[in-house]
Amino acid sequence: MTESGFRAQTRRQLLTKIGVLAGSAGLYQAMTSMGHAMGTDFRGPPKLTGAKPGTRVVVLGAGLAGLLAAYELRQAGYEVRLLEFQNRAGGRNISLRGGDSVTELGGATQTVAFAPGNYINPGPWRIPYHHQGLLHYCRKFGVALEPFIQLNHNAWLHSSQAFGGKRLRYREFAADFSGYTAELLAKAINQHRLDDVVTPEERAHVLSSIGVWANLDDDGVWRTGGRSSQRRGYDKARGAGVDGAPTFSEPAPRADVMASGLAQWLAFPEQLDMQTTMFQPVGGMDNIGKGFARQVQDLITLGCMVTAIHQDEHGVKIMYDDVAHGGAARVEEADYCVCTIPLPVLSQLDVQVSGRMKAAIAAVPYASSVKLGMEFKRRFWEEDDQIYGGISFTDQPIGQIAYPSHGTFSSGPAVLLGGYMFGPAAMDFTTMSPAQRIEEGLRQGLALHPDYRREFRNGVAVAWSRMPWTLGCCSMWSEQARKAHYKTLVAMENRLVLAGEHASYVGCWQEGAILSSLAAVEQLHKRAQGAG
Repeated sequence: MTESGFRAQTRRQLLTKIGVLAGSAGLYQAMTSMGHAMGTDFRGPPKLTGAKPGTRVVVLGAGLAGLLAAYELRQAGYEVRLLEFQNRAGGRNISLRGGDSVTELGGATQTVAFAPGNYINPGPWRIPYHHQGLLHYCRKFGVALEPFIQLNHNAWLHSSQAFGGKRLRYREFAADFSGYTAELLAKAINQHRLDDVVTPEERAHVLSSIGVWANLDDDGVWRTGGRSSQRRGYDKARGAGVDGAPTFSEPAPRADVMASGLAQWLAFPEQLDMQTTMFQPVGGMDNIGKGFARQVQDLITLGCMVTAIHQDEHGVKIMYDDVAHGGAARVEEADYCVCTIPLPVLSQLDVQVSGRMKAAIAAVPYASSVKLGMEFKRRFWEEDDQIYGGISFTDQPIGQIAYPSHGTFSSGPAVLLGGYMFGPAAMDFTTMSPAQRIEEGLRQGLALHPDYRREFRNGVAVAWSRMPWTLGCCSMWSEQARKAHYKTLVAMENRLVLAGEHASYVGCWQEGAILSSLAAVEQLHKRAQGAG
């Protein structure tokens, strides 16, 4: 075998072994470092010129995709009108503050009682550094951003089935897991168990690297001592004076570490979309929606509940009920339409498209998701636990508790994310009343914070599958559905083109809305120019 052939085979074998050891997140990280994976494909704003004077476009939905489509199309010279069902622009880009209200299907209404200045982002709440499309428009539209703290080594990990149900610091478990993993790998290399992928020339380098990476002792063992305590922390902290000497901490038993199931949370911040640096808008996620809406405010009509989308070779007709005027039936006519209505809602409307397009619209379910915004009397997680931002994870249904990345060291009440559920756990919470969701979040949160209930003030619980204007959190394409329907869904059909995170490969992220919007307006412009 040639040298190049040997290296290619070794790389494949190594990726396979990494995948077995670290799971898909670890494999994706390894692929990224080898140049096989990358972020989104934003290449800059579209360059649309030569729009025919008087060409009219109606945009349906004033989420980020609709707002951006309206902006870029007007920049290109089109006459644009944007219809939105809600009484606000921004779509799922939303923040809830004191005095706001949330009404679900079924009529349950919550009035947010947070103290002035506090908020929760029940929809999107963080922006990866490589979502350059969204970051570009945030800069362009003057939306101030600040760092979002994703990973905090002093946060908690908790499993009700491991370590007697006791919580562990992230750093303690991460140090023990990497330490034992490196020790096992070193033993395997020394025993020539990996000679098929680690050459004799590499052996010394690999052993040295994993020893430094995991803070192993000189003999390649993870044990109680100065090196392990430098990674996992001390039982008695380092001090000064006569009693200043620290006491080393003792690693948890290897069998308990490996059987705990907590390693999944070590992989979480290594996934491409969760890696540092991450950002959030200053003052709340809805400042992005507000920044976008300012660019096209004069084009937006609120309170428009679309009931039908008809089209022929001459144009489109949008039938809608004017909620602000007693539900009066109205019609908007245009040459083209960009539709960003969420698919669970769109699938229930009278839409004049082909059978293939209707099948594509119906093929994509939306995830059920619940978020709990919980306000406490003080920042006890900072004052008592020295946790400044980041996320604690648990195997309980609430999944996680996330601490605010803003307002550090401030006094008075503060809000954290008291639970973030997807899938079956979210469905269980959705069947509860809002008050029951908060109560259950409090009960489960006690496993991570014993003073949780005593410090609690109030909360709000948002169940996305019960939001009438979206009927779910975000699109959940299966591989089979994407193969069968994706190209149909994103292709312009006659006078209509769809946009939104569902019309992208970056589903459930605002970047997907941005990229899909740009792709949609480029298709529309090409069609209007007679080239498609």
